[in-house]
Amino acid sequence: MSAFYVLVCFVLLLVVLLQQGRGGDIASAFGGGSSQAAFGVRSGATLLTKVTAVTAVLFMLGALALAIMWERPSSSVVSGTAAPAPASAPARPAPKR
Repeated sequence: MSAFYVLVCFVLLLVVLLQQGRGGDIASAFGGGSSQAAFGVRSGATLLTKVTAVTAVLFMLGALALAIMWERPSSSVVSGTAAPAPASAPARPAPKR
């Protein structure tokens, strides 16, 4: 489970870094650019945005699953058996006269 979660993390990181920014340069962030809409042009959902959404959901569900698995008490083969009785001291031989 942990290896799958690490793989999902790397895929999410890669997909987010591959996406292009919507804002353009720094001038458009402060009103210097000539944008057509308030938050830029909205394009259709591409394959990259769909993969991002899927990996983000897997990331959140994986984090939740790992948190639940971490909180469960670990089971053991010997958890239902009683501890062995302590060994008694060896009997002393009777003193000789």
